[in-house]
Amino acid sequence: MQPLLNAETKIKVSSTLDKSVGKKNLTDGSPETCWTSQQGTPQYIQLSFPSPVVPKRIELTFQGGFVGTRCLVECLPSAQEAGAKTWAVLSRIYPEDVNRKQSFELIPDDARLTEGGVEGLKLVFEESSDFFGRITVYDMQIFGTVS
Repeated sequence: MQPLLNAETKIKVSSTLDKSVGKKNLTDGSPETCWTSQQGTPQYIQLSFPSPVVPKRIELTFQGGFVGTRCLVECLPSAQEAGAKTWAVLSRIYPEDVNRKQSFELIPDDARLTEGGVEGLKLVFEESSDFFGRITVYDMQIFGTVS
């Protein structure tokens, strides 16, 4: 397995609290920077890969108290026809409300989803440990193979 996030990976987020906590901080490797969403659920992080990948594991480091405690992992299978591309549920993860790095194996609900690789991955945080629904992520990495 290899890291799948690189400079060519496009990142889109549902919202950002302010410029100092933007999406670029998700993958900058610094333990001192983070992405923080605005309040309200759901929040999401959407990734578009330069070529099809097969995601196997995700690592996330949240700020305790601002954790996405119920997360839907959706994928955009590359085998779909160009006009009919739709997001499909790949897996579900349940992060703990802690500050340390957490690792989750991405076991597909349907193995056919990743057969030809996926073009995109979306983490949809349906619930937050924060009363206002904010999410804070210090680090994110996805591991897998390039198809």
